[in-house]
Amino acid sequence: MLLEFIAIIAAGFGLAGVTLMLNVLVRKRLPGWVMPAAAGLGMLGMAVWLEYSWLDRVTANYPAEIEVASTNEVRAWYRPWTYVVPQVNRLIAIDHRFDRRNPAHPDQVLTQVLLVGRWEPSRQFGVVFDCARQRRADLVDQVRFAEDGSLANAQWRTLREDDPVLAAACRR
Repeated sequence: MLLEFIAIIAAGFGLAGVTLMLNVLVRKRLPGWVMPAAAGLGMLGMAVWLEYSWLDRVTANYPAEIEVASTNEVRAWYRPWTYVVPQVNRLIAIDHRFDRRNPAHPDQVLTQVLLVGRWEPSRQFGVVFDCARQRRADLVDQVRFAEDGSLANAQWRTLREDDPVLAAACRR
């Protein structure tokens, strides 16, 4: 967050500097409001670019085994440009490096789910997806694996058939 703030300030100074050089080249014929307006436009432009490039910058560092399953798009009145192109502020990803299947329960997959939000700490937790019954169980403290590999004390949550996170987990 601090680095983005510094980048926004630097963009404002940079565009103001370009305007100052342009003003010197045209022998100070530009109106006085041009330099502050250029600084403001530079800062606003950098802030907008940082907001819209967040998803690509975050996912560029992910290994190939991490699949983004779902994103959350937002619109806000104080960011009118988001009504033209919505901004992504959260994502849910499946980390296939942790996929495990039990031969006794072939329709279930144990995997890791990543919850990543802009300006929020990332969270990762284990989940068992039942691909045949379209449901999931989060691996929390009380959940145990029984001798046959089934889950004991699990709170199964029914998912929609077209749930993108379920589809991503069951795809491999």
